[in-house]
Amino acid sequence: MNALVKKIRGRLPAFMHTIRFRLTVLYSTLLFALAAIVLGAVFFLVTERGDARPITTRYAKNYVYNEDGTKTYLGTIPVAEVEEVENAVNYEIQRTLTRYSAPMLGGLFCASLAIGWILSGRALKPVRAIARAAEEIQATDLSRRIELAGPKDELRRLGDTIDSMLDRLDEAFRAQRQLIDDASHELRSPLAIIRANLDTVLTEPDADDTDRRRAVQVVDRATTRMTRLVEDLLATARRSAPALHDGDVDLAVVAREAAEEFDSLAGARELTIERRLRPGLTTVGDPDALRRAVGNLLSNAVRLAPARSDILLAADRLDGWQWLAVKDAGPGLDEDDQIRVFDRFWRGPETRRSSSADRRTGLGLAIVRQIVESHGGQVRVFSEPGVGSTFVLWLPGPGPVPAAPGALPPESDPLGDP
Repeated sequence: MNALVKKIRGRLPAFMHTIRFRLTVLYSTLLFALAAIVLGAVFFLVTERGDARPITTRYAKNYVYNEDGTKTYLGTIPVAEVEEVENAVNYEIQRTLTRYSAPMLGGLFCASLAIGWILSGRALKPVRAIARAAEEIQATDLSRRIELAGPKDELRRLGDTIDSMLDRLDEAFRAQRQLIDDASHELRSPLAIIRANLDTVLTEPDADDTDRRRAVQVVDRATTRMTRLVEDLLATARRSAPALHDGDVDLAVVAREAAEEFDSLAGARELTIERRLRPGLTTVGDPDALRRAVGNLLSNAVRLAPARSDILLAADRLDGWQWLAVKDAGPGLDEDDQIRVFDRFWRGPETRRSSSADRRTGLGLAIVRQIVESHGGQVRVFSEPGVGSTFVLWLPGPGPVPAAPGALPPESDPLGDP
């Protein structure tokens, strides 16, 4: 049976498989059924009201009375009773209904088909626009948008939702392409270094142990750099995925744990990490990701701060926002570098690079920004060349007076001079 139905459906014209055709049949069927019910009700009422039969003709004598009291016979005239007249009226109505019902219903059915086709076409016009836009969208070009006009009904909301989804997909694909391009560019350099040094020691007949040791050291640094790059890329990918372990996080605890990991490195350079952490700063997020963000800031501060200087790690709240900042007395950043400092693979000018720069990936601060923004916050930098830098992580939190939805954190440096 199912096979027969599928076979019959397969032979139907293409337009009969459309939603518009089904809506047309539905509209016209409902309208036709309603008209048939009304017409049937009228016919039933007329039938039940009385007998329907033709008039039975009777004749009566017709007289004219004279002035003298006599009457003159004029002949006979046809007469009928009132009831018979009513029955005759019902009879004619039934004949009329019977004669014209079928043509009227046929015309009504054709008109309902036309009206249903037009109305369903107008109702499905946004759907056709959505379908055309979907056909034009390709995996490599997501710039096409539906942009439905008209009333804000369900179809308009559907179109706007799809446009919003395409915006997010376009942004994600663009970021993915940029990340792939940047990663391939960064990986090409250490791979070329490894290949060149291996070719030198393997193909050069005069290579001695000193050359081999030097090549091993260069290869070791290149592989270390590649390892850190892959780890940073994995961290970026993990935070881009939906967060599954978010919960209440105490910023003071996260900052203190991150600082403990760098105390020994800071001590080796005679640096002191000073803590000014206000307890009770709770936000919703991923504690491991936030700890990594603070660790990346401390890593840069320990690497760039001059020996025997202080690094300040502070946390507090301001204007409905909670902030966590790292301040150092390093070389600082000029205005142009402050704009680019959170870009992927940006390492700054040569004057700011330490002896271990060949092991840096340039993803540390980019990961910090991504982590903070994924928590609904923003990261800011305040710096002056030759004076130092302050990196501030602004995060939303409950607090006594939480920030209004859509509000931006303060532009001022919370560790600046009062």
